[in-house]
Amino acid sequence: MENQIFELQYAMDTFYFLVCGALVMWMAAGFSMLEAGLVRAKNTTEILTKNVALFAISCIMYMVCGYELMYGGGYFLAGIAGGETLVADALASSAEEGFNGGSVYAGASDFFFQVVFVATAMSIVSGAVAERMKLWAFLAFAVVMTGFIYPMEGAWTWNGADVFGMYNLGDLGFSDFAGSGIVHMAGAAAALAGVLLLGARKGKYGANGQVNPIPGANLPMATLGTFILWMGWFGFNGGSVLKLGDIASANSVAMVFLNTNAAAAGGAMAALITARLLFGKADLTMLLNGALAGLVAITAEPSTPTALQATMFGAIGGVLVVFSIVALDKMKIDDPVGAISVHGTCGLLGLLLVPITNSGVSFSGQLIGAATIFIWVFVVSFIVWFALKAIMGIRVSEEDEYEGMDLVDCGMEAYPEFTSK
Repeated sequence: MENQIFELQYAMDTFYFLVCGALVMWMAAGFSMLEAGLVRAKNTTEILTKNVALFAISCIMYMVCGYELMYGGGYFLAGIAGGETLVADALASSAEEGFNGGSVYAGASDFFFQVVFVATAMSIVSGAVAERMKLWAFLAFAVVMTGFIYPMEGAWTWNGADVFGMYNLGDLGFSDFAGSGIVHMAGAAAALAGVLLLGARKGKYGANGQVNPIPGANLPMATLGTFILWMGWFGFNGGSVLKLGDIASANSVAMVFLNTNAAAAGGAMAALITARLLFGKADLTMLLNGALAGLVAITAEPSTPTALQATMFGAIGGVLVVFSIVALDKMKIDDPVGAISVHGTCGLLGLLLVPITNSGVSFSGQLIGAATIFIWVFVVSFIVWFALKAIMGIRVSEEDEYEGMDLVDCGMEAYPEFTSK
């Protein structure tokens, strides 16, 4: 009887794991639509090409070496038989030690759930370097980011490995439930390194420090992308509970879903109100980024806050992202979609909010963990970007930038019927 219960629970947990992974994979569509909506029409096809290609690269590189580096799980490379063997081993262990309501995670389901997180981190980079980076330089960086840079910091955090053998983040009181720092801030750090070497788009900043807005071509598409990301985040955070087949886990999943939604709502409204007070208008792009900021802020710990606390945490993120976007523009750091502010600034915020509701986590541990992630990803990414700049160049010519990346890189336009020849 216990074995039958275990088999049913295993099946439920695995199915839940895979469905949540599919929701996170759907976030790739959200990033694609958001970025395509916030860039100019002449760069739409290229940004879509980048998003599809980076997802494919992420899946390949994480299978080839990333998963092994992060978890020491050479599951696919070794060709080890998967599910049936794992279940048989788990049942044997259960018979010896007594069934305790636990579950076993390894192999295909774990790989699938982890690989879509890798792609999410890389998607963050795509929007920040949009409209002036060479396509093939970006894809070359994606190979290194998903195959080496991300898996290494993931090993130090979620896998609990010592950082270069010097210290263990878990022992210092570090926690990042679903990846405010490990995924989002890491992606933003890689993006920031690329943007600093890449420079701003032509015409973005005036000689006297003036910031010239460059509107996106399709705000309905950007809005759709935000809603897709909002929905996908339920898999991102909810799947990080890792299981569903017992009462405690089911209650935890429900709370994570509730708090994820509450934080997004709080972030959206806080950003909208802040934009109205600062700019005198209800800025849709700030509203969209505010919702995403709230989602990023709650990702580090969506299980322990109350719904009201989650709403307030999201609201803090919503306010912070508006000021961060404005501040980066003043520093002439050109981020067409606000990715560095949404995922970097609010990713750090999410880490620092965890000790408020989780007594087992320390502020010092969170700061050290954040510094470890940021320094590693930023420094190594900067080196890789610099090498690519020296070898093949990372920025298109001024003429190509004016012409648009669609024709230069892809040879086709996203909206050909609206162009006149």
